[in-house]
Amino acid sequence: MLTEAVIGLPDPRLRPYVDRYLGYRERSAGPLVRREAAGAFVVLILGWGAPLDVTDPRAADRGAHGTSAFLAGPFDGWCATRTAGEGAGVQVLLAAPAARRLLGLPLGELANRAVPVDRLGGWLVRLRDDLVELPDWAGRFARLDAAFAGRLAVTGPVDPRLVGAWRLLDGSGGALGVGALAEEVGWSRRHLAVRFRREFGLPPKTVARLLRFQRAYAVAGRTLVTAPTVAPPPSGRRGDADRGGDGWAELAVRFGYYDQSHLIREFREFAGATPAALAGSHSSNPA
Repeated sequence: MLTEAVIGLPDPRLRPYVDRYLGYRERSAGPLVRREAAGAFVVLILGWGAPLDVTDPRAADRGAHGTSAFLAGPFDGWCATRTAGEGAGVQVLLAAPAARRLLGLPLGELANRAVPVDRLGGWLVRLRDDLVELPDWAGRFARLDAAFAGRLAVTGPVDPRLVGAWRLLDGSGGALGVGALAEEVGWSRRHLAVRFRREFGLPPKTVARLLRFQRAYAVAGRTLVTAPTVAPPPSGRRGDADRGGDGWAELAVRFGYYDQSHLIREFREFAGATPAALAGSHSSNPA
């Protein structure tokens, strides 16, 4: 179970890339298994202590086993994590354009995969080792600031047309069609889909579905795991949709699903359970 959680705010110069840091410490007497929802973002876990397994039920070779530090995603399906014992670390969630810039590699190489940082080598391994040696969260967050600022100094910018396409899609909550998106960018649909998938890991149509799901997922009660691009629910009356139960149809309408059945199908695919089941469960993430 989670025994400590500390939020750190990055240096203001990093805010366009990193929303927050989350330091955590947890202890479990027996195996602790969680279901992690899909997302159009990259998860960076730099941990130490008890190792963790990440399993994608669709393909065994997509996971990571016996590691406490890894990169994951973007994922277009749910996965499971399993750990036992005592562990600690820092979690950073990165929107795809930020991850592409900071990591310096196309996210097509990471899509639907969890990769131990030991396999990647270089700066991430050194960063994890430094975090282990530091005595407190403030020092660890400062070390993350320095590492990410250093990456921005040596990695090139992402194609501004792709960044613009991401912002348009994200700003619409996934409602903007691929044809309209391509027209805004000035590319053909095919060229946009190929470039978008290579650089950001998933095609724009899938990302649109995930952006819409992320917003509905947050409102459905999964408030501890929120992607950097997730917006708060619209202001106004909080009806049954915010509480679950008979409000799932209202939730479907709010976030642009055809109907309640459509919403439930998307939740089963991306989270492995119905909205009602998720709203009544515990958080699926140590942070």
